Amino acid sequence: MMEKEKSLIFTGEEKIRIDLYLTQQEIYPSRSQIRNLIAQGKVKVNSSPVKPSYILKNGDTIDLSLPENIELKIKPEAIPLDIIYEDEHLVVVNKPAAMIVHPAGKINSGTLVNALLCHCRDSLSGIGGVIRPGIVHRLDKNTSGLMVVAKNDFAHLDLSKQIKKHEVTKKYLTLVHGNLKNDSGIIDAPIGRSLKNRKKMAVTVEGKSREAITHFKVLKRFSGYTLVEATLRTGRTHQIRVHLAFIGHPIVGDQLYGHRRQGLNINRQALHSHILGFVHPVSKKYMEFSAPLPRDMQELINRLEGEEK
Repeated sequence: MMEKEKSLIFTGEEKIRIDLYLTQQEIYPSRSQIRNLIAQGKVKVNSSPVKPSYILKNGDTIDLSLPENIELKIKPEAIPLDIIYEDEHLVVVNKPAAMIVHPAGKINSGTLVNALLCHCRDSLSGIGGVIRPGIVHRLDKNTSGLMVVAKNDFAHLDLSKQIKKHEVTKKYLTLVHGNLKNDSGIIDAPIGRSLKNRKKMAVTVEGKSREAITHFKVLKRFSGYTLVEATLRTGRTHQIRVHLAFIGHPIVGDQLYGHRRQGLNINRQALHSHILGFVHPVSKKYMEFSAPLPRDMQELINRLEGEEK
């Protein structure tokens, strides 16, 4: 793989770790990517390899070997997209359920990325790598709703920074089992990889758990079910699904965290990203978008409303 060389001179007086400093310099959008570069020996200070915890000193010369973008081998596919908004910097899409966001493992077609490559052609940021061009954040395969996609590296870095600082508005609609005791509340419980099942996440204080906060509000109550709006304060893997199951109200249709036997007919978790808001990377104006419930979830609501009459 081709690499490009980049050099920086640290001129600060304050104490700061090199991994944090390079993240702030927006070399890559995440600290973990910087750490990977350091682990690969791609970052040197004064011509010597360092650890991520190295404390920079005034006058230190930082040399980086950054991998060049390699030719993308994922094929564009003419898959219809529900475009909510688009300009030269970004695209907001309403992802359907059952669509995977990006290729992974043996799956290299039928994904949102395949569709975006056809729709946007060469206009997608390269920061996410050759497998995830333009992808700033993700939704689970069987979660529907709004996502923002970056069309250039500047937009990608800016949106990633907003997400990291919890400045992006993310609200979801979901139908859960049972009747929640409170009309609103906050679930503040750390999430990490389950120690019993590596395919699952769990509320845990063991291992590498991370802070996770979900706000919820009851929108409507039915017999045995509740329609809830969940707002993410943090963005952990499967966060809403894990948190609602943790408080005893798993999402309808969630085979991983919920009931195996379902009383309602839906073949995926009833979870939909219905509001997404952020500051535009260039105009700096706050933008907010909404997407109505998809047909399968709306049919569940209609059925429950009919049973109430």
